[in-house]
Amino acid sequence: MTDSSARAHPAQRQAFDEWPRTLLDWFDGTALERKLGFTASLVTGRADGRIGTSLLGIGECYAPDSRALCFAVWAGSRTAATLAAGAPAALTFVFDEAFYQVQLDVAAMRSVPAAQHAGLACFRGVLASGEAQRVPYARLTSGMTFELEENRRDEVLERWRAQIAWLREAVSAA
Repeated sequence: MTDSSARAHPAQRQAFDEWPRTLLDWFDGTALERKLGFTASLVTGRADGRIGTSLLGIGECYAPDSRALCFAVWAGSRTAATLAAGAPAALTFVFDEAFYQVQLDVAAMRSVPAAQHAGLACFRGVLASGEAQRVPYARLTSGMTFELEENRRDEVLERWRAQIAWLREAVSAA
């Protein structure tokens, strides 16, 4: 978002190297029903120099502590292959009327058997740096959001609860 009078209205930037309390609570793996619609974009740098993006829902992300974010992606995806090869990654999303961009140092986690059986690869991203941006002349009301199909809602929530449990188990085993 730009404004022709940007000097008069500079962006407000808040840098962080650990999750602010509100985000640590947001990514705690609980109360997924209240957090439906949240979408984060996981951006990776591929070996061919191109950028790749995967969208993650709240049930695919879990912050075990203030410096990390664990997440699950499909094991056969380009994202999983790119991350397993050590590619840089950034997580971007809108939260609390701000745009967040978080640089992550990502490593594969040993996936628990249930996650592997479900076709998922688990990763742990350590926060290298993060930034929240706001501007005084406008507020972000949403980023990318989604709505679950009503007839699949319970099924997806149950899958997400299982994924969070697998991520917690993988963190405990590390």
